[in-house]
Amino acid sequence: MITSVLHLWQGEFVDDAEAGRRLAGLAELAGQALTRPLPTDVVLGACAAVSRDLADPASALYGRLAAQLPAEEAAPVLAELATALTREALERKLRRELGGLRPERLTRPDARETVYEAWAPVGLLVHIAPGNATAVAALSVVEGLLAGNLNVLKTSSSDSSLPLDVLAALGAADPSGLIAERIVALRFSSARDDWLRAVCGPADAIAVWGGEDAVRAAGELAQPGCRVVEWGHRISFAYLTRQAASEDGLLDALAEDVCRLEQQACSSPQVVYLDTDDREELFAFAGRFAARLAKVSDGRRAPSPGPAEQAEISTVQQLARLEQHLGLTRVFAAEDGSWRVLADTRLALDASPLHRSVRVKPLPRHAITATLRPMRRYLQTAAIGGDRADVAALSRAMFVAGVTRVTPVGSMLESYEGEPHDGVYALQRYSRRVSVRAADADFRTVPCLDDLVAAPVLPPAPDAPLLGKEGVQCALATLDPRHAHLYFRSGGSTGAPALSVFTCDDYDNQMRAAADGLLAAGFDPARDRAANLFYSGGMYGSFISFFSILERLNATQLPIAAGPDHAAVAEALVAHRADTLFGMPSYLWQLLHAEADRLRAYGGIRKVFYGGEHFTAEQRRVLAQDFGVQVIRSAAYGSTDLGPLGYQCASSAGSVHHVLTDLHTLEILDPCEDRPVAPGEPGRLVFTSRARAGQRLERYEIGDLGRAVEGGCACGSAVPRLELLGRYGDVVRVGTYFVNYRRVVRALEERLAYHGEVQLSVAPGTGREELTVRLDEQYAPGPDVTRTVVTGEVAELAAALEEGLLSLAVQNVPREAFERTPASGKLRTVVDLR
Repeated sequence: MITSVLHLWQGEFVDDAEAGRRLAGLAELAGQALTRPLPTDVVLGACAAVSRDLADPASALYGRLAAQLPAEEAAPVLAELATALTREALERKLRRELGGLRPERLTRPDARETVYEAWAPVGLLVHIAPGNATAVAALSVVEGLLAGNLNVLKTSSSDSSLPLDVLAALGAADPSGLIAERIVALRFSSARDDWLRAVCGPADAIAVWGGEDAVRAAGELAQPGCRVVEWGHRISFAYLTRQAASEDGLLDALAEDVCRLEQQACSSPQVVYLDTDDREELFAFAGRFAARLAKVSDGRRAPSPGPAEQAEISTVQQLARLEQHLGLTRVFAAEDGSWRVLADTRLALDASPLHRSVRVKPLPRHAITATLRPMRRYLQTAAIGGDRADVAALSRAMFVAGVTRVTPVGSMLESYEGEPHDGVYALQRYSRRVSVRAADADFRTVPCLDDLVAAPVLPPAPDAPLLGKEGVQCALATLDPRHAHLYFRSGGSTGAPALSVFTCDDYDNQMRAAADGLLAAGFDPARDRAANLFYSGGMYGSFISFFSILERLNATQLPIAAGPDHAAVAEALVAHRADTLFGMPSYLWQLLHAEADRLRAYGGIRKVFYGGEHFTAEQRRVLAQDFGVQVIRSAAYGSTDLGPLGYQCASSAGSVHHVLTDLHTLEILDPCEDRPVAPGEPGRLVFTSRARAGQRLERYEIGDLGRAVEGGCACGSAVPRLELLGRYGDVVRVGTYFVNYRRVVRALEERLAYHGEVQLSVAPGTGREELTVRLDEQYAPGPDVTRTVVTGEVAELAAALEEGLLSLAVQNVPREAFERTPASGKLRTVVDLR
């Protein structure tokens, strides 16, 4: 690192003079930077990259930062930073504090209404960092970035440049430049009043880490309307019942809390309260606790306090010794001065001089509120020692008194991911809740207003090898059990059923994204009555997924599931006035034709949303003309292993879908080479799943072919589109030629207006391979007519027949004769018997 630079300004290290010049334009800078949205996805990706470097002692960043810390602090401080910046930790924080991974997007919290809400940045956020917590400065800025703010960090001129180096690494890890644009980090003394005013004057919010003097100074500099977020000093204590106070193991754990960090953390215990009003019992307990503290302290070397701290300790200890003559106190202290226990019969909460100095006081539980509530502005953590009933009752009493956090004894300094700080969520304090109320008729099919403005900003695809289905299954053996909550199996339509595993949070996030897509497709949760007719059971995910999707839309739903008793299903549809069907095309086709008379007479089916397969154009015509269906649209494009991948809007036709960019990044690679295709050219679809804790599936080759659809969509959304062109398995090699299943279907549809199902079967034969085309006998013409059309339209078949490389048969069979996958009910388009 270049030692002559002092400040970090939007990714560039600048000297004192240059920083001073730029400060004059800080308000204008905020207006410019905030016009460009900062997706949380970008922040998560950069933080994850820096976290990996901080966890690797061999990395250049680790070495640079470790050199700025005392040797004994380097490893724990950098480990703390690395853990806090992991994607998993930050995603959990976003879910807990702002409700989801993309809180900045204007979406509909209640899908029945065209009201949009989002968390917007508060604006220009100033962070005044403390001098006693090395990691806090950088992590405070990360919170500001997650909320989308322009962040100005003020650290002391005597502090190291570690926070600046961490923030510079974050900016460097973001190729879009959006993160660097939103960070200004300055090192200067609080005595520089002109700089403080230049920083705080245009601020929309000021986050102050420090004592009352620092908070008061920030409040004086803040302009009217500026939000001052106080992260000031707090007092924490332990509260023990008589039974808990008799347990040596618990007292050892409490002593550990005292010795860790020398009571410098706000959550460190300064006082131990005993549920008693007996003076002798109090003094006896103080003596026992002093013995446990001595044992624990002997195992932890105590750093020497500074002169000012030592003077305060001596003063407090000497005063307590004098008050022993009045019967008010009793002092237990180490001969070498490394620790002290000050027993005091007076209930009122007093701060400790720290450095292993603990006050022990009586506090009967009936006096908790009256005693502690006067200090409510300063209270933070209470560690409660007692049985389950004690913890439940005493926690409520502590909250009334002003405590914001209750922990077990021995874990006061520990925290969990997403834990509130001082009784509030930081991200909410650094954000504003904004809303848009739109006209129902114009916005009913718009799930997110942001998609009408610009294409999403996505992180680039990772530099990783392509991943196939076999690699996914192999990786499951090493999957962390913490990430394995939900297990699904694929339908097995293209091979053996494969296992996929999700966390509950991942699943919820995916279902919410798919629900937004269903709104765009034209489903109206306020009016439509949906029948869920997907297949259920056997760990297959379609039924339960659409149950979850419809649940999140607050929709009216009939969870019937696909079943062989078509009459019972039709009866339920009619009895409960279902007007919207969800299911596999092959099953819906069977149901509608098996119960055609009843369902035509009912005439109430207005919408059909399908998944897993496609309806042909002729099948769509039959549904519209014979059954009165007005909307026939894909419910979602997805897979069991990746989840939902795309959605159809009301303007999409055929197999065109918008990509679910909230969840995935899409690459389209050449069919034969691992390189991107030209815009609009067909290729292999490769997805990277970004919003997933366990199976992240980077650069996963799903087995589908498709092409990007250029130009804007008539629905107004700027989200990228793709057209699905079938699966690799739709192309079968037979008689040395490659035959495309979809070309056969298209020939039958266009030349013969055939609208039934089509299945190809390939067998080895005796002298040559045998290809059989199976059609639904209800709609099929004579086999000779079919043969003539297929050989006339599919050149590869005609050539193979002419060369004597295969034999071709056509079979018209009942609908029940088609082979289907047992789990999903999907039609097996190509049955290879070789």
